[in-house]
Amino acid sequence: QVRLVESGGGLVQPGGSLRLSCEASGGFLSIDAMGWYRQAPGKEREMVATITGQHTTNYAASVKDRFTISRDNAKNTVYLQTNSAKPEDTAVYYCNLKGRATSSVFTRYYWGQGTQVTVSS
Repeated sequence: QVRLVESGGGLVQPGGSLRLSCEASGGFLSIDAMGWYRQAPGKEREMVATITGQHTTNYAASVKDRFTISRDNAKNTVYLQTNSAKPEDTAVYYCNLKGRATSSVFTRYYWGQGTQVTVSS
């Protein structure tokens, strides 16, 4: 069974940093891309950053130059380094994976349960 488990969320002061991690388990034939999305109260879920297996990255304009996504293919783990945090970064952050599990014939998207990030003094 595929599981994505996030960790590293919490409270951070404005200007501070956090490192989020997400480990995928359950067995995969292929992983095309991994990424981070976030959802703030009263808002729709939005893409924060994505990374392909070849480490090509894509960022939302609001986090570009502040956040860095990286990936360890051997560990099926994706990271998000959040620097220069702002109050508007407060949200639940969700890990996302596009791939084909060994138990599936289809490539599909998988989601983690989310981790809260709160930026406040």
